[in-house]
Amino acid sequence: MSNNTKRIGVVGCGGFGLFALQHFMQIPGVTLAAMACTHRPAAIAAGKRFGIEDVMEVENLVQQPDIDLVYIATPPFLHHEQAMMALRAGKHVICEKPLAMSLDQADEMIAEARMRGLILVANLMQRYNPLFGRIKQLVETKILGEFLYGHFENCASDESLLPEHWFWDREKSGGLFIEHGVHFFDLFSGWFGPGKVESAQRSRRPDGGMEEQVNCAVRYGSGALVNFYHGFHQPGRLDRQETRLVFERGDVRLYEWIPTKLSIHCVVDEERTRELCDLFPGSRLDVTVNYGAKDRPCRGRHKDIDAMQLIEFHHGDEKDKMHLYGELLRAMFRDQAAWIPDHSHQRVITEENGRRSLAMAIEAMHLADGNEK
Repeated sequence: MSNNTKRIGVVGCGGFGLFALQHFMQIPGVTLAAMACTHRPAAIAAGKRFGIEDVMEVENLVQQPDIDLVYIATPPFLHHEQAMMALRAGKHVICEKPLAMSLDQADEMIAEARMRGLILVANLMQRYNPLFGRIKQLVETKILGEFLYGHFENCASDESLLPEHWFWDREKSGGLFIEHGVHFFDLFSGWFGPGKVESAQRSRRPDGGMEEQVNCAVRYGSGALVNFYHGFHQPGRLDRQETRLVFERGDVRLYEWIPTKLSIHCVVDEERTRELCDLFPGSRLDVTVNYGAKDRPCRGRHKDIDAMQLIEFHHGDEKDKMHLYGELLRAMFRDQAAWIPDHSHQRVITEENGRRSLAMAIEAMHLADGNEK
């Protein structure tokens, strides 16, 4: 692969594969060389979008000498087999989450990629969101004090997930923690460091027995607990997500599973107000209460707090989350591609992100299995 030309082959091009591919193809120098898919009608339709007439078998695609990188967008149970084929053929691999269905599979894939000097990365693109970096700075600078508690609540739509969809089949998807939770285990680990799953539960539908809700608590290095809830049971128009992070001086809320905006409710002195404005430039600051000199002192966690004001802080715009999603996909691809000619390039995510998030998901799944009556 030259510095300017990146020829990719895509394996699996259903709805999301097509969406991601359209963004990868906007990057200068990226061309689509071949497509393979197990779901022929979707692949043929996607091939027409890019002028690919022959949708080939995976085994043939990975052997094409003009392909530099393989993008795998098939259901999770196929990731290990297809990635190993691509890696053994000397191709870089970007794989949809999760990286694999088990840690043994992930370790085999990672060992093969490292031995050959190839990229192997799960598409955990949340860390490319500009809000990710700003929240990380907020945590590290302790503008709002220590982080105490958090939750991520995902009330997701199942409107397009028919009962026969592979999503509901744990042998194919891995279950909700593995198929979906890895995104958020990786996101929160980026903010708070490694976490340990303390407890986990699941609920099944009484009519079909399918796993539709999972919940787990993760303890991070400071001792703070974060609760993760994923439920797939809403009509599409009610699909919604919220992240809440509670600190000593207030809390932060982010909205949607790919956040485009946040709000902060907190007490601040003059210095902390300035620090927030510097960290989130262009934000709107609303003052709820001004405290006079005698009312400024207050206490929490047996600590003295100087509170000049109680404020509401709003950052971000009304950008469509799918448009932001596209930006994150392009950023992820550019970041990975930059490593190929220059291995000193420090990537935002590596193969280790995929493995660590998978390990947490597997631990949550096992704990939920143990708690099931």
